[in-house]
Amino acid sequence: MQTVIMCGGTGTRLKEMSEFVPKPLIQIGGVPMAVHIMRWYAKYGFKDFVLALGYKQEQFKQYFAHFYQINNDIKVSTGRYYGMHHSLDVSGDDWQVTLSDTGENTLKGGRLKRVEKYIHGDTFMLSYGDGLSDINFRSLVEFHRSKGKIITVVGVHPPGRFGEIHRDGTKVLSFTEKPEIQANDPLINAGFYVCNRKVFNYLTMDECCDLERGMMEFIANEGEMAVYHHNGFWKCCDTLNDLIILQKIWDSGDIPWIVK
Repeated sequence: MQTVIMCGGTGTRLKEMSEFVPKPLIQIGGVPMAVHIMRWYAKYGFKDFVLALGYKQEQFKQYFAHFYQINNDIKVSTGRYYGMHHSLDVSGDDWQVTLSDTGENTLKGGRLKRVEKYIHGDTFMLSYGDGLSDINFRSLVEFHRSKGKIITVVGVHPPGRFGEIHRDGTKVLSFTEKPEIQANDPLINAGFYVCNRKVFNYLTMDECCDLERGMMEFIANEGEMAVYHHNGFWKCCDTLNDLIILQKIWDSGDIPWIVK
């Protein structure tokens, strides 16, 4: 089963970094976010990727064209056999990666439609390129198949934005800094999906064809969408503060999305 990863946006809310590097290539712990995502998919056996590119698409092609050298220690001969090299420490990444330029200004729906020609099976995975999670993708696929819907979206509880105060008059009984929103509150879209090929019938190649405002709304209204509730780790890297938080998690050594 193939996995499409959306990597074409400009990442304007993270412009401090994305002005120079496309957001999915911004590094956490020295590893691009897109590679973190791909390694977690590969943990569950999903190793055939289609990257829908746009903004600064040449940086993705350069990175993956030299992926082997970048992710391994190498020895290079600069003498008579200039340019000859061999690996000293071989990476365990064994993937097929299709890199497709879907247009710099294309919305996500148009991007997905433009990579349809690279999707071979009836079912495929879909992910945004800026969210890290510890989703069990095998369980997600099994759930999708059991529901028989066109698309399954992963839903998570949104993190709280503000500190929560419980009080009795002016007396504070408890204080919780930015608690997670709990069971009775609505889920939000985590940006991970399992799709049947029928989703392409709801899309066009137009630049203005969106994914959420359009395809997702139509499919939901037809009763053809299921939600998989993920209770584990999920964090979207949308702002500089999000990036700092993810880097702190990496530095702590307790990293939920790392394959061990």
